[in-house]
Amino acid sequence: MNRTAARTSAIAVALALSAAAHAAPGGLIDTLQVGTYACELPGDAAGPAGIRQTDRDFAILNATTYTSGAGRGSYLLTGNTLQMTSGPRKGERYVKLSANFLRRLDAGGKPTELRCVRQVVNNT
Repeated sequence: MNRTAARTSAIAVALALSAAAHAAPGGLIDTLQVGTYACELPGDAAGPAGIRQTDRDFAILNATTYTSGAGRGSYLLTGNTLQMTSGPRKGERYVKLSANFLRRLDAGGKPTELRCVRQVVNNT
């Protein structure tokens, strides 16, 4: 293979690999905002708007790590789907509805009633 053909081949491979990274199944790879996500079930009109589920709370520590009362693990966010990939919550999935709002998915991928909201600290 001559030098021009080798260079063209290398460029083609680099472009193909780049496209594959951006076209991950489920969407682009992203991260969640660092912070604590407080989880709750919906309440009713006669009581509180939400019923805290403190055993379901978790915190995002960095671009790949979460922690909960049961320990640490890794997560992956592709498109709007969050998957806990290791640790005590391995296999759990959530849909990201906004920057601070998640809803847990059941085994079939349908939203459940459990919602988790990132707690925003007001420093004023």
